[in-house]
Amino acid sequence: MSCLVLDRKSGGFSFENCYRNKVIEQKGFKLPKAVKTGTTICGVVFKNGIVLGADTRATEGSVVAEKNCSKIHRIAENIYCCGAGTAADTQMVTLMISSQVELHRLNTGRTPRVISPLRLLKRYLYQYQGYVGAALVLGGVDSTGPHLYSIAPHGSTDKLPYITMGSGSLACMSVLESRFKFDMEVSSFFRLEFGYVLASIPLYYSISVMKERYYRCWLSDTNLTIASRPQLNNRPCEGDSCV
Repeated sequence: MSCLVLDRKSGGFSFENCYRNKVIEQKGFKLPKAVKTGTTICGVVFKNGIVLGADTRATEGSVVAEKNCSKIHRIAENIYCCGAGTAADTQMVTLMISSQVELHRLNTGRTPRVISPLRLLKRYLYQYQGYVGAALVLGGVDSTGPHLYSIAPHGSTDKLPYITMGSGSLACMSVLESRFKFDMEVSSFFRLEFGYVLASIPLYYSISVMKERYYRCWLSDTNLTIASRPQLNNRPCEGDSCV
C-alpha cells in the first residue's frame, strides 16, 4: 500500500481513501462504512453579526426519533454552537464547555471571547480522536467582532465566512457558494438566502442571529422574534484572561 501512495501522481484531489479501500477489499476485509450524521447545520457571517441555523430532527437511521431536538446550544450570552453527529455527545460537550466558559467569565469579570470555547472544544475533541461524535459550528460576537468556526470530531478547526456541516451540508454549501456576499445586511438576505438554504428541510428548522449591537433573533418557520441583550464588555484582556 505504501508503494501505491509513493508512486501515485499528485493532483488537485486526494484519492488516498480510494486506494486504501481497494487494498482492504483485496485482502478480504469489509470496507469501512461512512458515518451519516443525519443533520444539517450551517453558519454565515454578515455585516456586524453571525447567523447560525440547524434543523431540529434527531434520526436513528431512516427513522425520525425526535422532531423538536434543539441543535443550537448556548455557550455564553454572545456565543452559540450548532452540533451534528451523536446527539448525546454534542449536547454534553457543549454543556461542559458552557460551564467552563461561565466560570471563566465569573473569574475574570469580562465577556468571553469566541476563541475561548474554541480552544477548549478542539483540545477536548483531539484527545478522543473522533470517538466523541461531535461536529460543531461555533459562532459568536465579541469585542474583536464576529467570528465563525467549524470544529471536526477529530479536533481540527477552520475559520470561514460561511460554514455548513452534517449530511445535508452539500445542498447548503451549493446555495451558500452561489449567493454569499461579504458585508451583507441581515435584512437583505435573512429570509432569502439563509431561509432558502433551510427550506430544503421541510417544516422543522431554527435560526439564531447574533449582532454586535444589542440584538439576538430567532426564526422558527415564518416567525421572527427580536430580543434585547446587554452590551458587550469591551475591556482589554490582560495576561491569560484572553484564552
